[in-house]
Amino acid sequence: MKADPQYAPEHLALEAVRRLGPEAAEWAARIREERPDLTPDELAALAVKHFTTLARLSGALSGVTGLPGAVVDVGVLAWTQARMVLHIAAAHGADPAASERATDLLVLQRVHKVAETARTALGVAAGRERASRFFAGPEGGTLIKLSLRLARMAGVRAARKVFAKVVPGAGVILGTWVNSAATKDLARRSQEHYRNG
Repeated sequence: MKADPQYAPEHLALEAVRRLGPEAAEWAARIREERPDLTPDELAALAVKHFTTLARLSGALSGVTGLPGAVVDVGVLAWTQARMVLHIAAAHGADPAASERATDLLVLQRVHKVAETARTALGVAAGRERASRFFAGPEGGTLIKLSLRLARMAGVRAARKVFAKVVPGAGVILGTWVNSAATKDLARRSQEHYRNG
């Protein structure tokens, strides 16, 4: 992602589906076996509660650590939210390891407005991943540019929300609130998408 920050959300979505999709499928199967009485919505609610808590914790930690923590937290939040979406998909019976989940991630996280645009961007990012194996060295980009792209993916719309986490004395509260609000909003959209899909 650092080498190709323009497509950081797409790289994250592809990697999330590859790495986290099987984990989400195993989780859903295990919970269904343990608690067969749960409806898909109830199973999804378990995932939402767990990952919202993780998002709050990372937001609080970013508030304690200042600007470096806020920058790192953007990536952590995007990854946590991707895990949540894939768990919600699994709860509703969608294969969380299917390549179409990367498209879902980008649309649900409002990186792209429509699935077709997301698919095109994912194709470009996947092509760049393959091409990067043949060429040495990153193409450039800065940590701030990468962080802002990931902030957009994580639902933190404005840079001021990211940097609000570094306000002395208020960073912990603001970090917790920003991460929680963005994660709950994404959870609502994800549940509607997979419930109706």
